[in-house]
Parts: sequence; C-alpha cells; structure tokens
Amino acid sequence: MSSAVPRARRVELPENLPIFPLSGVLLLPRGRLPLNIFEPRYLNMTDDALAGSRTVGIVQPLETAPDPIRETAEVYETGCAGRVTSFSETPDGRYLITLTGLSRFRIASELSLLRGYRRVVAEYSPFASDLEEDPGRIGDRPGLMAAVRTYFKVTGIEADFEALEAASNEALVTALAMICPLEPRDKQALLEARGVEDRSALLTSLLTFAVQGNTTSGETRH
Repeated sequence: MSSAVPRARRVELPENLPIFPLSGVLLLPRGRLPLNIFEPRYLNMTDDALAGSRTVGIVQPLETAPDPIRETAEVYETGCAGRVTSFSETPDGRYLITLTGLSRFRIASELSLLRGYRRVVAEYSPFASDLEEDPGRIGDRPGLMAAVRTYFKVTGIEADFEALEAASNEALVTALAMICPLEPRDKQALLEARGVEDRSALLTSLLTFAVQGNTTSGETRH
C-alpha cells in the first residue's frame, strides 16, 4: 500500500519551503504519497527541490477548487513537509515522484513566487514530535477495523486486510487517513489531530458517519 510508514532517514526541514496545494490530498509524517507532476510550475518546483533539500510542503486550499488551483488561492495554515524519496520521468515529460512525510508545519508567511510556484516560511516547532515514530495507542482498534471494513465495502475500495491487521498503530492510521477518499475538511482535521490516538478516534467517527450518511460512491478504488 503506497502510504505505508517507512523508517525515518536523515531529516532536512528547510525554513523556506515550496508548497504544492492539492485539495483532498493528505500527507502525514512517515506516510508515502505518490504524485504525478505535469504542470510547468510544479515541474520547476520539483527540479528545484531535487537540486536542494528535496523537500516539498503539501497543503490544501481552503475552498475546493477545480484544477489548476489558482496562484492566489487561500490555503490552510497547517500542512506537511515531505522529502522526495523516488523520482522518474516519463517520455512525455511528466515526473512521477513519491513524497515521504517528515513533519507538519504552520505557515508563518508567504514568499514571492519562484518560477511560478509558491513558497512559504515554515514553522515546525509546534510539531517537534513528528520527527519520531508515534507510539500512541488506538483506543478501539477492533472498532476502527470494523468501521473500515464497512466503509470499504460501501465505497468499493479493495484492500489487503491481513496487511492492515498486521500493521503497527501508526502505520495503520496513517495509511487509512491518507487513502480514504474523505472530504477535504475531514482530511485537514485528520492532519491537525494531535497523534495516533486522537487521529484514530476521529477516523473511526468519520468513516462511520460517511457510511450512515450514504454520501460515498460505489466506484472501485485501489
């Protein structure tokens, strides 16, 4: 599963951070996010990141907007920085990259555009604990898994439940939070949750509510 939690590597947290606004997309510390880069401004961003700290911030726009997201779109003040840990280029000039989450950050201020992409001054200090694996417990792991099974059945998501059951608490919650197609505001709430225990309780509630409200589609996702 693409959002499994790997072991931490050397961490670089640049103060001046390029940001990639994406609605409904979540990156968490030690989670892995595959991205297909094709817009010129984000190709530039990737080139510059690879030549420097290899770090990019994922943030969400405050309002759901069609692609491409405009340069002046307001974004949530909390995002997550990730390191480019895999890279390939397609024959048509796209970049296929994977970001591995390092730490959440708050936007202190926004800098001028650079080669078309946005940059911010990032504050990491409120999230110092993100740099270490979260040993937090899941208050009701069987309840979470029951909610996941029901939600996946309703939405047509296929998953390896043996792998999910075997995952550590942090790996499980991170993977589920990232892959479940929840509303952007719900993704943001999961990002801002204090840790595994709070995030797992919120995730259980969100999945249960989504099923009860019958707000999801039956399209099969992998």
